[in-house]
Amino acid sequence: MSDTAHRPAAVIILAAGEGTRMKSTTPKVLHRIGGDTLLGHAMRAARGAGADSTVVVIRHQRDRVAAFIEECNAKGESRVLVADQDEVKGTGRAAECGLDVLPADLTGTVVVTMGDVPLLTAETISQLTTAHVEAGAAVTVITSILDDAKMYGRVIRDADGNVERIVEFKDADETQRAVREINSGIYAFDADVLRAQLAKVTTDNAQGEKYLTDVLALAREDGGRVIAHVLQDLWQTEGVNDRTQLAELGRVLNQRTCERHMRAGVTIVDPASTWIDVDVEIGQDTTLLPGTQLLGATTVGAESVVGPEVTLTDCEVGDRATIRRAEGHLAVVHDDATVGPYSYLRPGTVLGAKGKIGGFVETKNAQIGAGAKVPHLTYCGDATIGDGANIGAGTIFANYDGVTKGHTNVGRHSFVGSNSVLVAPVDIADGAYVAAGSAITGAVAPGQIAIARGNQRNIDGWVDRRRAGTATADAAHAAERAAQSVEGPPSSETLS
Repeated sequence: MSDTAHRPAAVIILAAGEGTRMKSTTPKVLHRIGGDTLLGHAMRAARGAGADSTVVVIRHQRDRVAAFIEECNAKGESRVLVADQDEVKGTGRAAECGLDVLPADLTGTVVVTMGDVPLLTAETISQLTTAHVEAGAAVTVITSILDDAKMYGRVIRDADGNVERIVEFKDADETQRAVREINSGIYAFDADVLRAQLAKVTTDNAQGEKYLTDVLALAREDGGRVIAHVLQDLWQTEGVNDRTQLAELGRVLNQRTCERHMRAGVTIVDPASTWIDVDVEIGQDTTLLPGTQLLGATTVGAESVVGPEVTLTDCEVGDRATIRRAEGHLAVVHDDATVGPYSYLRPGTVLGAKGKIGGFVETKNAQIGAGAKVPHLTYCGDATIGDGANIGAGTIFANYDGVTKGHTNVGRHSFVGSNSVLVAPVDIADGAYVAAGSAITGAVAPGQIAIARGNQRNIDGWVDRRRAGTATADAAHAAERAAQSVEGPPSSETLS
């Protein structure tokens, strides 16, 4: 917010509607785009505008929406108040309920927004408040001009260009419906004006509701000035009524998020297939390849390469890292490390600097040291792997006995051979070896090699006895004959 901008004294977010067109058991305002709920986006816009107080008015599935608000409050963000709308319907009554939980002597600008308009920005709220204060207006309404105004409320202006009133579509005549300037449902009010005029609003209309829009005409009758703040960016006033609109606004929000990162120095090869949540942070000169999803509170450092086909949720990635065709949740990948392809990093995975998690590797609660490698076809769960260690292909960290989880330690610069099983809890010291194909159940000391496998036995004639008449038996006979022909007939010395 600029130094010349004015802060609202309060923001009231209307979120009491049922949202029946969503066809969902989830309250409409709790549906998500860009890593947050629709209501969450509205709340962060109010917070970003520097509002002294924020109130959310709720009714439908009240307990679920209130629980979400309390979760946000518990995160240490600026506290949001909850107001309950009663049986009286309408946006005017909702705003009145919001005012009731604010101090009775509140003065200044009260901004009223909606909980289903997720693209409205803090900057726009600040601009609305500033325009309202500097004009000395009683009411300022954000409006937009549409080629097809559909069923939005129409903005009716007087001869001087000021807003005379807003007429809801169902109450409008044909002349009024021909107006292309529409009401966004987002307003700035002088607090005293809003409080006084709402007390006069009735439910005498086609919907039988207490309209917030009636405040505008009443304010004018009392000599107040009502103006419009025309917004060119129509997406900021677009609400969500069904899942089609939810997807469309999600696409637009993602497009804007990608553009913001690209302008900050991130290369996004294909923005259309790249999805980035609004809280994600990405360093300069990082490249995102097609099919990448960076979700939640993920951070990616500078000069890294992520993708193609990577999904990271709440992950931390350092500088110059490379991650391809992988999925990660609550994992940390340090500088210059490599991951993938087809790797799965589960919560608690930490890959050290210059470390490697390779193809078809799954990790969970695994601390992998600097320069350590888990290159191929491995499950590594509940493990600590020291710096520079190498885990051979096909190794299994057997961490669960059916009742409890056990931990495995592999020391610095140790080597575990391919196709080994490390049965937790077990400790392999620094500078030790595990022979390929071993099942390790005990400790291995520094400098030792552990071999835990049965001796090989080759049993002659087994195929003839147990698989006679099969293709395998035929192949064995053919190979024996070929070997004998190479050896040649027996010598005379052999016969004598």
